[in-house]
Amino acid sequence: MKGAEFKGETALVISAALRERAQGILDALKSANMSIVTAESCTAGIIAAILSRCEGAGALMHGGFVTYTKQQKFMALGVSPELLARDGAVNEEVVRQLALGALDHSPASLSLAVSGVLGPAEDEDGNPVGLVYFCAVAKDKAPMIVREDFGSHPPDELLRHAINRAFDLIQAAIIGFVTKPSG
Repeated sequence: MKGAEFKGETALVISAALRERAQGILDALKSANMSIVTAESCTAGIIAAILSRCEGAGALMHGGFVTYTKQQKFMALGVSPELLARDGAVNEEVVRQLALGALDHSPASLSLAVSGVLGPAEDEDGNPVGLVYFCAVAKDKAPMIVREDFGSHPPDELLRHAINRAFDLIQAAIIGFVTKPSG
């Protein structure tokens, strides 16, 4: 509907602080001669969306995979269906496989994956609200994996925590992967 207005709804607005953080990440990627792809579950592509709104994103952001269901994690990025059936979707190995799968399916040199439970209730496997795993990996480098338990908070607050922690990990990965030897 051309020119349609959404009465009573607000547009998705990225705060100046988040946009500034994202711009800093893209600037660091450019300085390190790196590019990025994301594999997002509980954040449903919002990290990629925020990065894409920054100057230089077209050259540094290859895109993102939104793999919300177990089936999509397997089909899009090759996460082991046996692992998903046995251990669920929120754990260190799943987030590692998501990050590696995204890297394998993209020309990017760095990937960031996130899988967790942002509420309002625990997931189908009984994982608690606030449990989130993050993984950053670069080609020929060991993955950097972080587990966070943000506790039980409203979903929007948990989402903000997850985005900020993901940005922290990306920044650490850029520094770590540029200055550390392979392996």
